[in-house]
Amino acid sequence: MSSKDVILGRIRTALKDVTDSNVETDAPINWTYGQPDDFITDVIGTFVENVEDYKATVLRTSQGELAATIANALKDRDAKSVVIPSGIPDEWTDTIRSAGLEVHFDEPLLTNYELDKIDAVVTGSFVSVADTGTVILNHDPDQGRRALSLVPDLHICVVRADQVVSGVPEAITMLQEPIRRGQPATWISGGSATSDIELNRVEGVHGPRTLVVVLVE
Repeated sequence: MSSKDVILGRIRTALKDVTDSNVETDAPINWTYGQPDDFITDVIGTFVENVEDYKATVLRTSQGELAATIANALKDRDAKSVVIPSGIPDEWTDTIRSAGLEVHFDEPLLTNYELDKIDAVVTGSFVSVADTGTVILNHDPDQGRRALSLVPDLHICVVRADQVVSGVPEAITMLQEPIRRGQPATWISGGSATSDIELNRVEGVHGPRTLVVVLVE
């Protein structure tokens, strides 16, 4: 008897008392996929706490102060140059340029070498998850292609409060249509970091070393 036969035999023995082959009716769960998580009562507060737990910075601002907050975040981190996706509002771009930063656009497409020489990127976002402190990009025009959010060392990411959901199932539900259109999804939980080698934390290996989330309330 092979190992496979042994495993399948044990499975059959374990399932002898199961009379209903429909999993959903055999073990009903009083929960609907894609709905808010009841245990998270403060979605925004939980999101901020978890984002900061990943060593990212959260700047809370209003719509009227948004452009200035972005420009100040860049200056405070000594950024001298920034790449701006095509869908970013002109007001943000003008304010950033007025702050003295060198503004780059990705049209025509910048090479990875050119992107690597740019200090920062400013993007919007699609949806964020409070339970995991994760920001998700679907690479709409205000977010640009994936390389923009991976190569520059500083990522300033704008998240509107109404884009924050409680849990991953909600976010997945919202992502279904962009994914059907063939858009990629980039999940960001803090700045890029790894502890794979001798448990020493190294930042900036797989993407931006520094993540700043600008939360618009």
